Amino acid sequence: MATVILLRHARSTANGAGVLAGRQPGVALSDRGVAQASELVDRLAGVPVAAVVTSPLDRCRQTLAPLLDRLGLDAAVEPDLAEVDYGQWTGRAIRDLLSEPLWSVVQQHPSAAVFPEGEGLATVQARAVAAIRAHDARVTAEHGPRAVWVACSHGDVIKAVLADALGVHLDGFQRIVVDPASVSVVQYTETRPFVLRVNDNGGDLSVLAPPPEKVEEPPSSDAVVGGTTGA
Repeated sequence: MATVILLRHARSTANGAGVLAGRQPGVALSDRGVAQASELVDRLAGVPVAAVVTSPLDRCRQTLAPLLDRLGLDAAVEPDLAEVDYGQWTGRAIRDLLSEPLWSVVQQHPSAAVFPEGEGLATVQARAVAAIRAHDARVTAEHGPRAVWVACSHGDVIKAVLADALGVHLDGFQRIVVDPASVSVVQYTETRPFVLRVNDNGGDLSVLAPPPEKVEEPPSSDAVVGGTTGA
């Protein structure tokens, strides 16, 4: 199967303000986020990206814009990679949520957390993993098993996908760190996923380019099967 680069969107205005943005409209990249999006082009310059998939939210689209321009590609929009639907928590300051009883559930037992009038984190993991695996199968069918593709999504969504790939219960996903503009890399196979990188913030990604395929040399004209040539 192919290799997916899980890209968290660059730093947004909500990240800087300490607000749980969720699916709230009008959340754009901050100045730092715009710079991170630009830097991403150089980071991926040595990687032959075959396809790009994105959450429908603006901050993901803005993060990908410079990269797509360089690649000459369009991103497929995948609703199941959208941010968590935080329901009534959407738009609230994180400092105000710390006193909510549900906050400790989110941190200690996230598989049981369901946001008021929103969705549960277990549902988030199920939809996101299914979407990533489906797109990985599609990219593999279209571009071959050595293909590399990018999926741009959100922190909790990517953490949930990584927990699945690592074989970690969702209750352990808060141990995984996924910073804005970081990349994590998963290679899916017929038997199990392999997690190649987590929360990479500046490493050389050209190593993700598949090595050249070996070309078998034709046998020499004087080769003899089963022995040497004799005179």
